[in-house]
Amino acid sequence: MNINEIRKDFKILADPAYVYFDNAATSQRPEQVLEAMDAFSRTMNANPLRGLYEWSIKATDAYEDARAKTAAFVGADDPSEIVFVRNATEALNLVAFSYGLEFLKEGDEILITVMEHHSNILPWQMVCRKTGAVLKFIEPKEDGTITEEMLKEAVTEKTKLIGMGLVSNVLGVRNPVEKAAELVHKNGGVIVVDGAQSAPHMKTDVKAYGADFFSFSGHKMLGPMGIGGLYARHDLLEKMPPFLSGGEMIEYVKRDSATYAEVPHKFEAGTVNASGAVGLAAAIEYLENIGFDAIEEQEKKVTKIVYEGLKSLPHVHVYGNPDPEKHSGIVTFNIDGCHPHDISSVLDTEHIAIRAGHHCAQPLMEFMQEKLSMEFRATARASMYFYNTEEEAERFVEAVSKVRGWLGF
Repeated sequence: MNINEIRKDFKILADPAYVYFDNAATSQRPEQVLEAMDAFSRTMNANPLRGLYEWSIKATDAYEDARAKTAAFVGADDPSEIVFVRNATEALNLVAFSYGLEFLKEGDEILITVMEHHSNILPWQMVCRKTGAVLKFIEPKEDGTITEEMLKEAVTEKTKLIGMGLVSNVLGVRNPVEKAAELVHKNGGVIVVDGAQSAPHMKTDVKAYGADFFSFSGHKMLGPMGIGGLYARHDLLEKMPPFLSGGEMIEYVKRDSATYAEVPHKFEAGTVNASGAVGLAAAIEYLENIGFDAIEEQEKKVTKIVYEGLKSLPHVHVYGNPDPEKHSGIVTFNIDGCHPHDISSVLDTEHIAIRAGHHCAQPLMEFMQEKLSMEFRATARASMYFYNTEEEAERFVEAVSKVRGWLGF
């Protein structure tokens, strides 16, 4: 992989003075994605699935081609197992409303980790309130890892759904979703895998994970905002009621009843984000052209420099696994006496962009503050992607080394 040639595809990265290390929130988009979306708008801007004229037919073909590419990307058996949504958050809510409320009952247990993004916590809280199911949390070890033994202890015969991020958006740790799937399936339950932080960085295989549901967002993997995907087993989608109702998701409507369209269209109400789906397909093609082996190799190089550099600095605390290769491009840290918001603001004056705060993972922040004696219930987070360079990593570490001095310590 020629990193200099790749960076030419990202015009926003042309200024060498700017370092973008907030990729876990949103990645940048290559020209190929922007051009694909522009071409849709300029040559076939019409509602897919509704018109019998040329532009609408082209739009339909482009939209369904994007679905097929997305299905292949995640390892689904059939394109009909992909539902297009706005983002991973909507995908998880779809599962909560259409599966959780329909098939879980009082006394059932939902098991999630304390590391989950709020998007994989709040929907299950809602399901428990409405059904009488019980929400349980599994806590990781201090380095963020969850072992198979810990899973075996946490899963009971009442566990009917497990919600688990494949990769933590704070610690970068990969969770043992395969073992979780095996355990919950023995109970006749399902596993919901949040792939928002994994899909951009590693090859996805929903069958190998044992996933019944898998959610992801386009904007974290070179695609546009406002488009994401939900993989779900076809048999589950068939028996789940629609999440939203309205145009396009119906087969026939009478005054007092309606029959729904076939899967997956019954879950895609209203005018769809066709240009977003085309952009997502272009992003997938771009990632696959580079190859995830090359992507992971570059990320590991940059992450190692950041991790080891920060670990060598006085007053800096780095969280997570001691092996930098197990951080999935994420390095979370704090500096003695410096609030994470101040760290981020100071680095911004050096044109370095990172994220600071609770990262939509407040239960994890509480856990880390208690177990790791963190000064603040928040952290600073540097998150790298394959287009970041070793030079950027070195510049970042150098800037962090000066933060305390800049703040008057």
